[in-house]
Amino acid sequence: MDEQAPLHDYLVLSRGQWDAERSPAEIQDAIDRFYGWYERLLAEGRIKPGQRLARAGRTVSRDGVTDGPFAETKEIVGGYWFFVARSLDEAAALAAQNPCLACGLAYEVRPVETKRASAYDLTNETPDGSARAAS
Repeated sequence: MDEQAPLHDYLVLSRGQWDAERSPAEIQDAIDRFYGWYERLLAEGRIKPGQRLARAGRTVSRDGVTDGPFAETKEIVGGYWFFVARSLDEAAALAAQNPCLACGLAYEVRPVETKRASAYDLTNETPDGSARAAS
């Protein structure tokens, strides 16, 4: 790890569902180990608190408000938190230590963009994958 690189926040999204063939005892063991891992990282300042998400939700768009979210099972977001790391690779390495991986969950790790949004920059929201030319 580069001790000189600045620390950044990385959003971690917990995705998916528990493996159907796992027993409740196996899943509970992974959960208990998760909380030990999580509390250790909190004490070390390597993770910021997050939360599990409730099952209910709404999707809001220009078309209105609908019940949701209606993602595929593998895309369901079950919770979130933030890693504090010097690189995306370091943050991903922390996620790879999560005990719940063994029971079917997956983790998406994304750098938090601190720069203000602009319609002229390439972002996740840019429709065709390229920045719009300045008029």
